[in-house]
Amino acid sequence: MSSGERKTTIRSRGRLPHWEQDYAAYFVTFRLFDSLPKTVLEKLIAEPATDSGGPTLAKRLEQYLDSGGGACYLMNSRIADVLAETIRKFDSERYRLFAWCIMPNHVHVVVQPMHDFQLQNILHSWKSYSSQMANRILGRKGSFWQREYYDHLLRDGELARAISYTAENPAKAGLLNWKWVYVSKNWT
Repeated sequence: MSSGERKTTIRSRGRLPHWEQDYAAYFVTFRLFDSLPKTVLEKLIAEPATDSGGPTLAKRLEQYLDSGGGACYLMNSRIADVLAETIRKFDSERYRLFAWCIMPNHVHVVVQPMHDFQLQNILHSWKSYSSQMANRILGRKGSFWQREYYDHLLRDGELARAISYTAENPAKAGLLNWKWVYVSKNWT
């Protein structure tokens, strides 16, 4: 491997494969435990694809999440503020944040791990701390986040699109003047 090549690994934590590459940026989505019930997921998967250019499975999943399924605990401003603070905590120290948005039942983040920090550990830290704090705020116990998360290794030319998607997601879902959106001024 030459000095210009990046090492790519494929890791699995259960169902989803995760492609990892040194010094890469990722588009990450993680969601609340009840945001996409198994019955709804099975129904969306079972819907046949149409030849008329209908929505793909990914688009249908996105539309369902944006419609606000589940308890939508992230609409609670105290919980959203804790999560935003958690995501920002180690920006420029453990990772570089390009953009993030907190939706009522899921979160999008465009992030680049730094140094020897791994994406899975960063996500674990965010989810672990924020779930403890959110459950304390809500006076409840139990699962808060879905165990798995979706990550997409961003290749050349995809960073701007991922940042734009993240920044525009709340308005697209009808959340006008949504407070929990961030885009770095220095992402180029």
